[in-house]
Amino acid sequence: MVGAGIEVLAVVTKADRPAGRGMKLAHGPVANRARDLGVTLYQPENPQGQETRSWIESQRADAAVVVAYGSILPKELIEVPPLGFVNLHFSLLPSYRGAAPVARAIMDGVTETGVSTMVLTEGMDEGPVLARRLEPVGPDETSGSVGTRLAEIGAGLLIESLCAYSKGELKPEPQDHEAATYAPKITDEESRIDWASPGRAIRDLVRALNPAPGAWTMLRGGRLKIHGAKGSSESAKLSAGELLAGTELWVGTGDETLALTEVQPAGRRRMTGADLARGLRLKPGEMLEH
Repeated sequence: MVGAGIEVLAVVTKADRPAGRGMKLAHGPVANRARDLGVTLYQPENPQGQETRSWIESQRADAAVVVAYGSILPKELIEVPPLGFVNLHFSLLPSYRGAAPVARAIMDGVTETGVSTMVLTEGMDEGPVLARRLEPVGPDETSGSVGTRLAEIGAGLLIESLCAYSKGELKPEPQDHEAATYAPKITDEESRIDWASPGRAIRDLVRALNPAPGAWTMLRGGRLKIHGAKGSSESAKLSAGELLAGTELWVGTGDETLALTEVQPAGRRRMTGADLARGLRLKPGEMLEH
């Protein structure tokens, strides 16, 4: 927004929280950037409270912008600016409403996704849409790579949408609620790999949860995260979850053999599957739990 012909009156972000071993207050990247730019910074403990609403009213802004704030904003707050709150969402609405649109889309094996700008309403990602921009998704891309690209695309779309909307050149278009799909936060149990599933579904889960929280399985009683997996030409027929060590670390699935390219045992750094296999000295027929 800064430098794009839009006057930024203030930045609102979450309050600083203790982090790290020393549990010292950590400033988030949004707060740090606001300080660097000399923009007024407000970090409410309770964004739903009357104090926050009064502060927003005092800024007398024409519009507010919200991106991945992480809290539901009440109707009384989002109605304060004359143009409301313009939101950037990382999907082609009404598809993938919710907290994890990029990861859920990749889990589903989509070949395209995108970003949408909309005017915020009380319902979760239900507001009328200002603009959408489609983006292809490669078969081996991760949530990290796709999310980074969508953030860059979305920043430009947000500026374009806000400028056109403020001039009356964009009319918010109601969503088709009957066509909506949802992308709730991914649970720990959903992140666990079922090795009896098809290999393609497992690869999609792995890349959807990379870089975080990471798809996981159990090996020798400990949690093992799988950050990379690919199809393999290994001809040995392995049962679901069965490991085989060679030039790579292979594992059987419901329909094919996969090579585990990047793994991470609990409390250790990421490493190749082959390095893990050499360190563990796997026994013939050793299994991953599923």
